[in-house]
Amino acid sequence: MKTAFALLAAAALSVATPLLAQEGTLKKIKDSGSITIGHRDASIPFSYYDDKQQPVGYAMDLCHRIVDAVKTETKYQLVTSANRIPLMANGTIDLECGSTTNNLERQKTVWFTITHFVTANRWVAKKSAKLDHLADLKGKTIVSTAGTTNIKQMTELNAAKNLGMNIISANGHPESFQMVETGRAAAFAMDDILLYSLVAQARNPGDYHISSEATSVEPYGIMVRKDDATFKKVVDAAMVNLYKSGEINKIYEKWFQKPIPPKGLNLNIPMSPQFKKVVANPTDSGDQKDYQ
Repeated sequence: MKTAFALLAAAALSVATPLLAQEGTLKKIKDSGSITIGHRDASIPFSYYDDKQQPVGYAMDLCHRIVDAVKTETKYQLVTSANRIPLMANGTIDLECGSTTNNLERQKTVWFTITHFVTANRWVAKKSAKLDHLADLKGKTIVSTAGTTNIKQMTELNAAKNLGMNIISANGHPESFQMVETGRAAAFAMDDILLYSLVAQARNPGDYHISSEATSVEPYGIMVRKDDATFKKVVDAAMVNLYKSGEINKIYEKWFQKPIPPKGLNLNIPMSPQFKKVVANPTDSGDQKDYQ
């Protein structure tokens, strides 16, 4: 499969795409001969760079199966938590393959294909800090990654429960975790699967604790453009085929239960009951209640 890399242009954020909205993603792909995948640089094991600076991961493998269904050349576009939705909406990317939560608020702007993982919002802190419950965070400095549902939720909880937390943002998950490592923040609130991978890569993994208390359920989905029912039908069919054929089990095992590049890290995380339910009955729901 031929690949090409594109650099992020700031101007892309403001480009309007009325023709795209009218004619659809499949026509755009046919006319250009390529499909552009938005990927992350450090969302292990979903979407990240390996030691050759190639985008790899669980979500990337799923997107490559979707590309196979469309049968075209692949281009890659680095995205961040903050710009991934605007870049999808304005036509810069055609699929966003990372660790993006599908919720009802986001569905007002973009659509999602079938859920490919179910996680929860928790926080990581030094074990010595003993911050296992939400009440323990009262008055503490908390960090989360800009543009995520996690920082929005922590801000809302802070106000609703009068916790007096000082909530700050960082540009990426590694930077957020580093703030806890260096003592600039007491805790980092994020999806638990991403926290597990960051702790596993830390110098001293045993120094950290991920909260037992969770504040939400987070279904992950691959983003597609809103109101493009024809393209979404193709993408959904490719995902459902992965689930019904059983191929999803091999892909999941590859990224969550075996050593992954570049350092041979093994997360050793079995498929959750919530995600097994999705595999048995595929859904693109953004309602948390459907995953509980």
